[in-house]
Amino acid sequence: MTTPIPTAARERLDAGLASLGLAPAIAAPLLAYLQLLLRWNRAYNLTAVREPLDMVEKHLLDSLTMHPHVDAIARAGGTLADLGTGAGLPGIPLAIAKPGLRVTLVESNGKKVRFLREVVRKLALADVEVVESRIEAFDRPGAFDAITARALATLPLILQLGGHLLKPGGQLLAMKGVYPDAEIADLPPQWTLAQAHTLRVPGLDAERHLVVVQRQVPGQSTDP
Repeated sequence: MTTPIPTAARERLDAGLASLGLAPAIAAPLLAYLQLLLRWNRAYNLTAVREPLDMVEKHLLDSLTMHPHVDAIARAGGTLADLGTGAGLPGIPLAIAKPGLRVTLVESNGKKVRFLREVVRKLALADVEVVESRIEAFDRPGAFDAITARALATLPLILQLGGHLLKPGGQLLAMKGVYPDAEIADLPPQWTLAQAHTLRVPGLDAERHLVVVQRQVPGQSTDP
């Protein structure tokens, strides 16, 4: 049975996409994804967020706030691995918003993997791959232009688990709430903060940051 999406949630999504500078045409596949998430969530507990309006703000729009920072990768037909993706966030919304971006969703939970594969099939997401694996066991070293993670772990732990997946010059695009000063201070010696961006989620009054980390260039100082 198709789960109806309340009008308020549809309107919030349309307004949010406009605020983020994204095409209104992507609302339809995003809502199709949301319908699947609502239906599967009743049985599989994919996310603690239950209400459609909350899902629009806290999942869809929150994930899409980082879209400008994957533009160059998408234009080049590059690769992004979403580590510990859970219900497909931020990977699926980004794949919908950025044609050409090749997204690999890495998840170890079998129920979530089944859901992700159903989403990829139903939405015909040709550039999205689902991999059932622990992050540290994912044996594709140097394969990705970027890795991302949303509420997964500390920056040092993300790099410990998934840093091997990055190409030379590749970047970790980590979605964080409050600015993670302590995590940045604890980055391993071979990694350095490249950029940090304050993100604004339409309709959501909460701190969000995108922290960009890359390997230290030999001979480069680690001092700020």
